[in-house]
Amino acid sequence: MLLVLLTALSTILVGGSAHAATTPCSPDDATACLNVTVTVPGTGPAAGVALSVEGADAAVDVVTDAAGKISVPLTAAGDYTVTVDETTLPAGTVLKDPSANPVVVAVVLGRSAGRIVQAVPPDQAGAAVEETEEADPTTGADAGSTAGADTEAGAEAEASAEASAGPGTNRYAQLVLAGTVFGVLLALAALGANLIYGTTGLSNFSHGELVTLGGMTAFMAVQWWDLPLWLAIVVSTAAGGLMGWLLNRVVFGPLRRRGVGITQQMIVTIGLSLAMLSGFLFVFGARPAPIVSGISQRMQIGPVQISGQSLVSVGIALVVLAAVAFVLARTRLGRATRAVSDNPALAAATGIKVESVISRVWIVSAALASLGGVLLALYLNTTRFNFGSTLLLLMFAAITLGGLGSPLGAVLGALVIGLVVELSTLVLPSDMRYASALVILILVLLLRPQGILGRAERIG
Repeated sequence: MLLVLLTALSTILVGGSAHAATTPCSPDDATACLNVTVTVPGTGPAAGVALSVEGADAAVDVVTDAAGKISVPLTAAGDYTVTVDETTLPAGTVLKDPSANPVVVAVVLGRSAGRIVQAVPPDQAGAAVEETEEADPTTGADAGSTAGADTEAGAEAEASAEASAGPGTNRYAQLVLAGTVFGVLLALAALGANLIYGTTGLSNFSHGELVTLGGMTAFMAVQWWDLPLWLAIVVSTAAGGLMGWLLNRVVFGPLRRRGVGITQQMIVTIGLSLAMLSGFLFVFGARPAPIVSGISQRMQIGPVQISGQSLVSVGIALVVLAAVAFVLARTRLGRATRAVSDNPALAAATGIKVESVISRVWIVSAALASLGGVLLALYLNTTRFNFGSTLLLLMFAAITLGGLGSPLGAVLGALVIGLVVELSTLVLPSDMRYASALVILILVLLLRPQGILGRAERIG
């Protein structure tokens, strides 16, 4: 209860900025929506920027709100010219792609069209960054909110705002901070998978979809049900725990009682992963689904910048990780869990209800995965149907590096993976940064298969 109250109190601090954006236009059969977001990389949204929209049935002058957004409803399809008044850009900045001002945007009734406009210092101008987004109204998200998802990353590697070095920051220190934040949030998701492996020996390939479940549940709670962000996090975590209980009760508990081997159970997790992935694609579509439509303001701390949203997310993650560590080390349930992890048969002989412990581990692990999914989605600015599956490799790399079955090892491994992923952008393109985790995974398996904190086992 204390943890839930702390989570609620902490997330309320960012709830205001999350909903500060312009109320999005809702497209229908007779209406289209034109959304534009103006941002300054490394700083945040650009408020007060004047734009004009001219086309078939409109000539509108608008100004961006505190979230750097405008949303214009249009009643006629066609080409519309969007012009940014460069004199209203934040002081010391120019358009990153001056040749794209003005720009023509095609608008279709029943859909949303969006543009990203970046304002940068004069020495960084010259690269095209604006993107056209068209959102299917059935997804429940408008293009104005989805447009900020991927400006410099590929479809499978969303770039975080923390990794961008703005004016007054040191690039290397900024990347170290981004890697630490990413590693802490990744540890939350990886810890759940390692707990399941430790108690059952099962490598759960559907764990990534539990991460996606958390992000998508939060997206529905905020964007569809209009719940505050803190309550959306609570609902998502509870939904993950319920899914973990169902998976163990309906699928893996019966399989264990029937004596099905670990390899066969692992194949079942792969099938579950594919089924859940298809389900997410069917319900939400392939477009990005950002949980919040606003951009959290960043603050300067020495040579680095960090958003208040990221600070609160890291705080929540650290509190939860500390709570899990306390439970494992100091409580009866934690001692029973460690006993089952060491030797299930001996634990059962001493009176420990092994199946009850495993059921609780599934609930906690899935809840941790869902909570991690929400916080990672907030950190990476978006979620999508395959969000968790793209992070599964990183989680497995973290678990392998730290030591299979070692909760502390999963946390340490995630921190290392987070730092390597972010620092690798110094030499690799941003959309290849996750590939560095695969290199670490291979090296660990070759040089130290048991991981940092794992125990070597004799085979044969």
